[in-house]
Amino acid sequence: MIISVNWLKKFTDIDVTIDELATLIGSRLVEIEEVIDLGKKYQGIIVSKVVECDKLEGSDHLNVTKIDDGGKASDVERDENGLVQVVCGAPNVRAGMLVAWLPPNSTVPESFNDAEPFVLGARKLRGVMSNGMLASAKELDLFEDHTGILEIDADAAPGSDFAEVYELNDYLLDIENKSLTHRPDTFGIVGFAREIAAIQGRPFHTPDWLNQLQPSFDALGDIQAPTVAIDDLAVSDRYQAIVLSDVNGNAQSPVHIQSYLARVGVRPINAIVDVTNYLMMVTGQPLHAFDYDKVIAIGGGRADIHVRAGRENETLELLDGRTIELTPEDIVIASGDTAIGLAGAMGGASTLIDENTKNIILESATFNLYNLRATQMRHGIFSEAITRFTKGQPAELTAPVLAEAARLMGEYANAKVVTHVAEAYPGKHDPQQIVVSIETINNTLGSKFMAADIVETLQNVEFSAELIDGLTIKTTAPFWRADMHIAEDIIEEIGRLNGFDSIEPSLPLRDFTAVHPAAFDALRAQVRKCLVRAGANEVLTYSFVHGNVLQKAGQDVANSYRITNSISPDLQYYRQSLTPSLLGLIHPNVKQGYDHFAVFEVNKTHPKQHGLTDENVPAEVDMIALTVTSKKTHTGSAFYDAKKILDYLGMSLGLDLMYSPIDADPNYAVTTPFEYRRSALVTDKKTDTFIGIVGEYKKSVSRGFKLPVHTAGFEIGSLALHQAVVKLSSSYQPLSRYPGSERDVCFQVNDSVQYGQIVECAEVVLRDSNLDTIISPVDIYKAENSDTKNVTIRIKLTAYDRTLTGDEVTGIMNQVTAAAIEQLHATIV
Repeated sequence: MIISVNWLKKFTDIDVTIDELATLIGSRLVEIEEVIDLGKKYQGIIVSKVVECDKLEGSDHLNVTKIDDGGKASDVERDENGLVQVVCGAPNVRAGMLVAWLPPNSTVPESFNDAEPFVLGARKLRGVMSNGMLASAKELDLFEDHTGILEIDADAAPGSDFAEVYELNDYLLDIENKSLTHRPDTFGIVGFAREIAAIQGRPFHTPDWLNQLQPSFDALGDIQAPTVAIDDLAVSDRYQAIVLSDVNGNAQSPVHIQSYLARVGVRPINAIVDVTNYLMMVTGQPLHAFDYDKVIAIGGGRADIHVRAGRENETLELLDGRTIELTPEDIVIASGDTAIGLAGAMGGASTLIDENTKNIILESATFNLYNLRATQMRHGIFSEAITRFTKGQPAELTAPVLAEAARLMGEYANAKVVTHVAEAYPGKHDPQQIVVSIETINNTLGSKFMAADIVETLQNVEFSAELIDGLTIKTTAPFWRADMHIAEDIIEEIGRLNGFDSIEPSLPLRDFTAVHPAAFDALRAQVRKCLVRAGANEVLTYSFVHGNVLQKAGQDVANSYRITNSISPDLQYYRQSLTPSLLGLIHPNVKQGYDHFAVFEVNKTHPKQHGLTDENVPAEVDMIALTVTSKKTHTGSAFYDAKKILDYLGMSLGLDLMYSPIDADPNYAVTTPFEYRRSALVTDKKTDTFIGIVGEYKKSVSRGFKLPVHTAGFEIGSLALHQAVVKLSSSYQPLSRYPGSERDVCFQVNDSVQYGQIVECAEVVLRDSNLDTIISPVDIYKAENSDTKNVTIRIKLTAYDRTLTGDEVTGIMNQVTAAAIEQLHATIV
C-alpha cells in the first residue's frame, strides 16, 4: 500500500524529517518497505503560459508556440519579448493555456527511472528551433493520458514551480499492510494521519464532514427513489443508496485529485469514478455507482435493491467481461430477483455506467468480511475496494462518505441529488466501554505512566477517556476501532502509541531454569532422527489443502473442515491425513531428476470425525507419514521398501512391529489412499498397540498424483507410537561377543499363504531356542499362471555364550522347515 506524505499533511502537521517519520511509523505502527522521493523527477519543470500558437509550415500537426515562463529558465534562447519558442504536436495546444514546460537539460519524468533517462535539449524540428517540450500527463508520469499536453487547471503564475503547484515535492511510503488487517481505519489517509499525529504526541481531529454521521440531503427531483432490503442479515450491517441525476459522464476531475490518485496507484478515469476512488483512499470506505435507468429496466420498472447471498447455478457477468458462477458464500446486489453486482468486489456489466448514463445510483455499504475473503480468493478479485472491505469497514462510515461523494460529484460532474437516501441498517452496535486501572496498565507494560499521560494518549486518537477516582480509566473506542474489546487491547494501544522502546527495560523476577522437553516431543525428535538416518528427507507442508488433493487421494471432501477465509484458493480445506500432502510432492521432484527418494512429515491433521475441542475448534491429531518412490527398474514390491524403513524405525525405538493383512477396505481417512490388498495394518507385538498402516497406493491415487509405479509409504499415529514406547519395559541386552550364523531357506507354498504366516511359524520355533534371532525377507517369486509361490527368508542366529556349530544351526533350521511343512503344507526348494 502506498501512502503520500503530502496527503497526510492535509490532515495533520508533520514536523519531523522523512527519515525520522519512517522510523516512528516502523516502530509504532507498520513496517515501511521503501521511501520514494517523488519530487526528484519533477525538478526544473516550469509552469508556463502559451502566448502564441501558429501552425508549422509544411506540417499537418506541428505548431510553433511562444511561451512565457516568467523568465525563470536560464541559458535558453528568447525572442525580443522574452518568450521561448517550443514546437508542439499536441492537438489541444492553444494560445492562453497554462502548460508544464520541460526546459532544455531537464529529464522527462516518465523516463526518470529508466537505465538511460531521456534528457531534453534545444534542437530543430522541420528547421525550426524547439527548446525542450510541453508535456502530457503521461510524459509527466502523472497518469495515463497521452491525447494532448496537460492543461494546468490551478491558479498559478507563469514561472511557478510545477511540483509546488501540484504538491509533487512529495515522499511516498510503501508499507507492508499485512500487519494492519485488523485496522481498517488505517487503509484510509485520514486514519493513517490520525496514527501519525498520535505517535508524534499530537491530538487529531477528524474532518467535520466525516464526523457528520447523520448528514442531510436536499432532494431536488421527482425520480422514483430506490427501495433497499438486506435479505440475509448476516451478509451486511448497512446498505445505503441515493440517486444522482444529470450526471456528466465525460467530466474530468481536477488535476490535483488525479495526481494524488495516480501517485498511490489508482488510475484516474472520469469525475464520477475518481470521486469514489478518492474518497475510498481518504476514508477507507469504498463506493460503487450503478446506471439508474438500467437498474429500473432490469427490475421491471422499479429500483428494488436486494442484498443477499448468491444462489447455486446463478451466474453474473462482471465489468471485466468475465461470467462467474455464484455460490451461497458470495454476496450479490440484486435488482428484484436478478443479480447486478458482486457485492464489495465488482459491479455487473448489465448496469455499467457509460457515455449515455445520465442518472446513477450511488451505493455506500458494508459487507461481511469473511464472505468477501472467500469471494476474493474464489474469483481472483484483488481490487483496492475488496482489499478494504475484507478488513471490516464500520457501518457508521457509510453515511458521511456518501454525503461527501454526492457533494463532490455535484462540483465536478454537475450531478444533482434527486432522491432521499434509501437505507437498510440492521447492524447497529452500541459502543463498548472498557474500564482498566492505572496500576494494571503500568504492571502489564512495565511502565510508569501517569494518569494524565494515559488519558492524553487515548484522546489524541479520539477515544473518549476519563479518570475515575484517580485510579481507573473508563474509555470508549471510536466506531472505527472495532479491534478494541478488552482491557489488554487498551493497554497495548497505550504502549504502542507511546513507543514500546520508550519503556525502561527491567528483568522479570520469575525463575528462568530451563525445562526438559516433554516425553512426547522428545519421541518425535527421535523419530525425525531415525527417519533421516534411514535416508528420508523431512518436509513441512501446509495443514490446509485444495479440495482436488483430497479427491485425488480418494478422501471425501465433506469429511474436511472448509476454511471460509482461506489465504489462497489452493488452501481451502483442513487435511484429513498427511499422506496426500506427501504424494503431491512426488511428481514435481521426479520431474526435477530425483529418481529414488523418500520424504516424511511429522505434523498435525484435523479429520472431521474427531470433532471439535472444548474451544470449538477442530481437534488436532498428531501423525507421522512417509512416502518412498523410485523410477529405477525394480523386480520387488515397493511395499517392502516402506516396510523396511518402518521396521528400522520400530527397531530403533525398541518395538517389535507386526503386520496384519487387511480383508476389506477400512474406508478411514488415513487408510483411504492405500490399496488394502497390498497394505498391512501395523501393531507393536510387545505392547499390542495398533500404530497405523503401511502399503502401496491405489491405482486411482497413483494416476491422480502421477506417481511412479514403485511407490509406497506408511502413516502412523504419533500418540499411539508414544504410548507403545511408554509401555515398554527395558529390554537392553549387550551385543554378543560371538559371531552369528545366517541361513536362507526357500519355501514353496500355496498362493494363499502369506509371508507373515511363514514368519510367524518360524518365530514360534525359534522362541524356544534361547538365541537372538532375526528373520528378514529375501524374495518372493511367483511364476505366471501358477497357483504356488516361492518365499525365501533369511534367519540369523546368535548365541551369547558360545559360537554356534553347524550341527546346532542345522538342527534349528530343520525344526523351522518341519513346522512349515506341517502347518503350511510347504515344500522346501
